[in-house]
Amino acid sequence: MSTDWMYIGLVLIIGAALPVAPIVLTWILGPRRGDPIKNSAYECGIETVGETWVQFKAQYYIFALAFVVFDAETVFLFPFAVAFGRVDIWAVVEAVIFILILAAGLIYAWRKGALEWS
Repeated sequence: MSTDWMYIGLVLIIGAALPVAPIVLTWILGPRRGDPIKNSAYECGIETVGETWVQFKAQYYIFALAFVVFDAETVFLFPFAVAFGRVDIWAVVEAVIFILILAAGLIYAWRKGALEWS
Protein backbone atom coordinates (compact mmCIF):
# COMPACT_ATOMS: atom_id res chain seq x y z
CA MET A 1 0.00 0.00 0.00
CA SER A 2 2.80 2.46 0.85
CA THR A 3 4.48 1.84 -2.52
CA ASP A 4 1.35 3.09 -4.29
CA TRP A 5 1.55 6.37 -2.38
CA MET A 6 5.27 6.54 -3.12
CA TYR A 7 4.59 6.38 -6.86
CA ILE A 8 1.90 9.06 -6.58
CA GLY A 9 4.28 11.28 -4.63
CA LEU A 10 7.03 10.70 -7.20
CA VAL A 11 4.70 11.67 -10.04
CA LEU A 12 3.65 14.81 -8.19
CA ILE A 13 7.26 15.81 -7.56
CA ILE A 14 8.25 15.23 -11.19
CA GLY A 15 5.13 17.02 -12.37
CA ALA A 16 6.01 20.05 -10.27
CA ALA A 17 9.71 19.98 -11.21
CA LEU A 18 9.23 19.82 -14.98
CA PRO A 19 7.78 23.33 -15.43
CA VAL A 20 9.98 24.87 -12.73
CA ALA A 21 13.30 23.49 -14.02
CA PRO A 22 13.50 25.53 -17.28
CA ILE A 23 12.60 28.73 -15.43
CA VAL A 24 15.32 28.16 -12.83
CA LEU A 25 17.88 27.18 -15.47
CA THR A 26 17.12 30.31 -17.49
CA TRP A 27 17.50 32.43 -14.38
CA ILE A 28 20.83 30.77 -13.52
CA LEU A 29 22.36 30.59 -17.01
CA GLY A 30 20.79 33.68 -18.61
CA PRO A 31 22.65 36.94 -19.17
CA ARG A 32 22.49 39.51 -16.37
CA ARG A 33 23.15 42.77 -18.22
CA GLY A 34 20.69 44.56 -20.43
CA ASP A 35 21.45 45.12 -24.08
CA PRO A 36 20.29 48.42 -25.63
CA ILE A 37 19.46 46.67 -28.91
CA LYS A 38 17.34 44.07 -27.13
CA ASN A 39 15.52 46.75 -25.15
CA SER A 40 14.69 48.87 -28.19
CA ALA A 41 11.26 48.84 -29.80
CA TYR A 42 11.21 46.64 -32.89
CA GLU A 43 8.66 46.61 -35.64
CA CYS A 44 9.42 45.53 -39.20
CA GLY A 45 13.13 46.25 -38.76
CA ILE A 46 12.58 50.02 -38.74
CA GLU A 47 13.23 52.23 -35.74
CA THR A 48 9.97 53.86 -34.63
CA VAL A 49 9.50 57.60 -34.77
CA GLY A 50 7.15 59.37 -32.38
CA GLU A 51 4.50 57.67 -30.28
CA THR A 52 4.70 53.87 -30.58
CA TRP A 53 1.55 53.11 -28.57
CA VAL A 54 -1.56 52.77 -30.71
CA GLN A 55 -5.03 52.30 -29.29
CA PHE A 56 -7.13 49.61 -31.00
CA LYS A 57 -10.89 49.54 -30.97
CA ALA A 58 -12.42 46.84 -28.79
CA GLN A 59 -14.63 45.91 -31.73
CA TYR A 60 -11.70 44.17 -33.41
CA TYR A 61 -11.29 41.88 -30.41
CA ILE A 62 -15.02 41.11 -30.30
CA PHE A 63 -14.93 40.29 -34.01
CA ALA A 64 -11.93 38.00 -33.44
CA LEU A 65 -13.68 36.28 -30.52
CA ALA A 66 -16.76 35.67 -32.67
CA PHE A 67 -14.48 34.13 -35.31
CA VAL A 68 -12.83 31.85 -32.75
CA VAL A 69 -16.21 30.70 -31.42
CA PHE A 70 -17.50 29.76 -34.85
CA ASP A 71 -14.17 28.25 -35.82
CA ALA A 72 -14.42 26.00 -32.77
CA GLU A 73 -17.91 25.09 -33.92
CA THR A 74 -16.52 23.64 -37.13
CA VAL A 75 -13.93 21.66 -35.15
CA PHE A 76 -16.68 20.08 -33.03
CA LEU A 77 -19.03 19.44 -35.94
CA PHE A 78 -16.46 17.86 -38.27
CA PRO A 79 -16.30 14.46 -36.49
CA PHE A 80 -20.10 14.39 -36.41
CA ALA A 81 -20.24 15.06 -40.13
CA VAL A 82 -17.72 12.30 -40.85
CA ALA A 83 -19.66 9.71 -38.82
CA PHE A 84 -23.15 10.95 -39.73
CA GLY A 85 -24.26 7.63 -41.25
CA ARG A 86 -23.27 5.65 -38.12
CA VAL A 87 -24.78 7.78 -35.36
CA ASP A 88 -28.12 7.24 -33.68
CA ILE A 89 -30.92 9.77 -33.31
CA TRP A 90 -29.65 11.11 -29.97
CA ALA A 91 -26.40 12.25 -31.55
CA VAL A 92 -28.38 14.07 -34.23
CA VAL A 93 -30.50 15.75 -31.55
CA GLU A 94 -27.38 16.81 -29.64
CA ALA A 95 -25.83 18.23 -32.83
CA VAL A 96 -29.01 20.16 -33.60
CA ILE A 97 -29.08 21.58 -30.05
CA PHE A 98 -25.41 22.55 -30.38
CA ILE A 99 -26.09 24.32 -33.68
CA LEU A 100 -29.16 26.10 -32.22
CA ILE A 101 -27.14 27.39 -29.26
CA LEU A 102 -24.47 28.74 -31.59
CA ALA A 103 -27.12 30.21 -33.89
CA ALA A 104 -28.62 32.02 -30.89
CA GLY A 105 -25.15 33.42 -30.13
CA LEU A 106 -24.78 34.56 -33.72
CA ILE A 107 -28.18 36.26 -33.67
CA TYR A 108 -27.29 37.96 -30.38
CA ALA A 109 -23.97 39.23 -31.75
CA TRP A 110 -25.69 40.37 -34.93
CA ARG A 111 -28.37 42.33 -33.04
CA LYS A 112 -25.79 43.91 -30.75
CA GLY A 113 -23.88 45.12 -33.82
CA ALA A 114 -20.71 43.21 -33.04
CA LEU A 115 -20.47 42.02 -36.64
CA GLU A 116 -20.76 45.51 -38.13
CA TRP A 117 -17.48 46.65 -39.59
CA SER A 118 -17.33 50.44 -39.30
